[in-house]
Formats: sequence, structure tokens, C-alpha cells
Amino acid sequence: MEQNKMGVMPINKLIINMSLPMMISMLVQALYNIVDSVFVGMVNEQSLTAVSLSFPAQNLMIAVATGTGVGVNALISRSLGERNFEKANRLSENGVFLALCSAVVFFFFGLFGAEPFMRSQTDVEYIIEQGTAYLRIVACASFGIFLEIIFERLLQATGRTTLTMCTQGIGAIINIIFDPIFIFVFKMGVTGAAIATVAGQIVAFIIAAILNAKKNPEITLNFKKFRPDIKLIGQIYRIGVPSIIMVAIGSVMTFCMNKILILYTPGKETAATVFGAFFKLNSFICMPIFGLNNGVIPIIAYNYGAQQKQRLVQTVKLVVIYAEFFSLLGVLLFATIPHILLGFFSASPAMLEIGVPALRIIGSSFALAGICVSLGAVFQALGKSIFSMIVSLIRQLFVLTPVAYFLAQYGMKIGNPDLVWFSYPLAELSSLAVTLICFAYVYKTIISKIKN
Repeated sequence: MEQNKMGVMPINKLIINMSLPMMISMLVQALYNIVDSVFVGMVNEQSLTAVSLSFPAQNLMIAVATGTGVGVNALISRSLGERNFEKANRLSENGVFLALCSAVVFFFFGLFGAEPFMRSQTDVEYIIEQGTAYLRIVACASFGIFLEIIFERLLQATGRTTLTMCTQGIGAIINIIFDPIFIFVFKMGVTGAAIATVAGQIVAFIIAAILNAKKNPEITLNFKKFRPDIKLIGQIYRIGVPSIIMVAIGSVMTFCMNKILILYTPGKETAATVFGAFFKLNSFICMPIFGLNNGVIPIIAYNYGAQQKQRLVQTVKLVVIYAEFFSLLGVLLFATIPHILLGFFSASPAMLEIGVPALRIIGSSFALAGICVSLGAVFQALGKSIFSMIVSLIRQLFVLTPVAYFLAQYGMKIGNPDLVWFSYPLAELSSLAVTLICFAYVYKTIISKIKN
């Protein structure tokens, strides 16, 4: 088998070759996330609030799917770097098996857990009803997102990121087309938005599965004699579980922030709606960085497996520079046009009053985020996802949430409710400090010991 491009192509060209398709596809994903909320916001603000409050549970599904995918991706790339093609095949088969198991778990959550989850955040019956309907559909049909992500990670692990751009792009376009049809033409409201979402995911999964069978010769899936391999599953989750926890922590943080905002800020549900809108807009900044990360994780893992230190170090330097560029672009956008950004969601005057200062304050935290997120990808690629989890845990649960709680209460006392949003830049400072400490350890114990 000829040498994989991850071991021979010039690094800057390789990063662009691997990451650009992922960045484009994730920007399309971010676009459909925003379009989804834009159409729901046209129904009414409470419908948008319902979708915002369902986000933590939906994000938990994505956490499990992407975390498992990170483990599979990194291990397959490392196996290919070691020329161990049999292990790469077995890792792929076990990855698909884990995706199906995860989908079954969330199917039962959708049936029995959606309504209690919504009631735990608000007592407004309309919001509960709409949020339950949305969450039940996306959870019960979650096999689409789980299988889409795992098959896309198989393509990424062998360097075929252009094909994942196709699968994600087509899925997003289907979602965007179906949104207005189901929401307005069929008059299904929030339920229509959920149906459009899962339809796009299912189509993307089918296309990704076909592309793996036809265009990914380095991996061969054969389930006729398949048996779950506990050892390989353990290896997958040794890398994947910290990534799952890292994203799941974001769901816990979002849930807590929604509760804090509803209890301690003027506007209550409106403040939670602003927070939900921020997450949609935030994806426009973060998705290109995540796409960059998804592109470089297999590069770093492959060259670590091949013991190519110079290529690995050069990749780390460039990914930090590129990620920081996108982060500073986010600072600029949130500082200069927050009213325009919120206008995409049919923002009411009350929503603008709360949201404009919120976006400006939160947006300032992006200045440090690129370094933290890009180095997190390095931890994952080298099998040290535990450090990414530690950084996320400290940032979101040990700093962001308690500081937000304190600032929200204190802001109410002194008549300055905008104080709560300063929890974001303070949390990002702590994240940067811990990230740099962890990277210094990884460099000393792993990267510096590579001989070539």
C-alpha cells in the first residue's frame, strides 16, 4: 500500500488539504444551526426559548458521538502510521457498534426523559410542550447523528476529509431546505424543525456509509463474524471518554446557566433565549476551529505513530496560529455588530437590550480561546484527552458556573445585570493557564522523547 499523504505531504499544505474541507463543512453545519433557530424564532420567541432549553440534552448526544469518534479517529490514524491495517479495521467495526449502542440509549431518553428534562428548567407550559416535542424527535432518531459522525471519522482517519465535507454539506442543505417546509408549509412549528434536523442527519449517515464502502480502501468493514472487542473498546474510550465528558460538561454548564439566568436576571426566559442565540452564533466562530482540529488530529496521531517529531511539532505550531486567527475574528464581529447578529433571530427590543452587551462581553473571551481549543486537539491526538477534560472541567464547572452565579446575584443587588456575562472572560483566563501547564507536561513527557 502506498505511503499515506499524512506522512509525506508538506505540513502547511497538508493542514490546508485536511482541514479546509472540514472547516467548510462545519461552517455549513453552523449555518444550518443558525437557520434552524432563525425559522423557529419566526414562529415566536417562546418557541426559540424551547429549542434553547433543549440544547443541553441535544449537545450531550453530540458529546457521546464526537467523543467516541475522537477515540476511533486517533487510534485508526495511529494504527495506519504503524502500518497495522488489521487493527484499523477492527477499530472501525467496534466504532460502528458503539455508535449503535449509544443511539439505543438516547432512544429511551427521548421516550421517557424529554419532558422531565424540560420541566426541570421552566414552568411555562408552552415552552415545556414545544421543547419536549423537539427533544423527543431528535433523541429517538439519534441513530442518524451517531452513525453519520462515526462513518465520517473513518473517512477523516485516512485523510479523506473532502468526502466528509460532502456528507456534512448535503445533510445541512437538506435540513435548511426542509426547515421552512415543515415549519411553515406543513404548519408543524418546532416539531417540523426537529424532523428537518433528523432527516438531514439520516441522509448524511447513508452517504457517509456508501463513501466508506466505495472510496475508503484502507479500511474494510466486515460484520459477518463481528464480535465486540473489549480491549479495543477500552482503548477507544480511554481517549474518547475524556472527550465525551469535556463536551458533556458544556451541557451541564448550559443547563446551570439557563437556571441562573432565569432566576437572577431581568427578562428571565429572554435572558436564556439570548444565551441560546449566543451558542448558535458562537458556532460560527468555533466550528472552523473545530474543523481545523478534526483535520490535524489524524495528522498528529499519524506522525506520532510514525515517530516523525519535526512534522508533529510543525503541525502544532501552525494549528495554534490558524485557530487564534479565527478567534480574533470572532472578537471583532461580536464587538462591532452584535445588534445585527441578534437580528437574525427576530430579536425583540427586550432581547436586544440584554443581548447586545452580553455578546460584546462574552466575545472578548474569544481572544484566548484559539490557543486552548487547538492545544486540546493535540492532547486528543496523543492519547491525553484527560487533559482536555481537566481544562474543560475547571473552565466550565469550577470557574464559569460559580462565578456566573455570584455575579448574577451581585449584579441584581447593585442594578447591573450585565455583570453575569463577565464570567466568560474570567473562565477563559483560567482555561489558558491550565492548558499551557498541561501542554508543557505533554511536550516534556511525549513530544520531546520522539527520536526522529
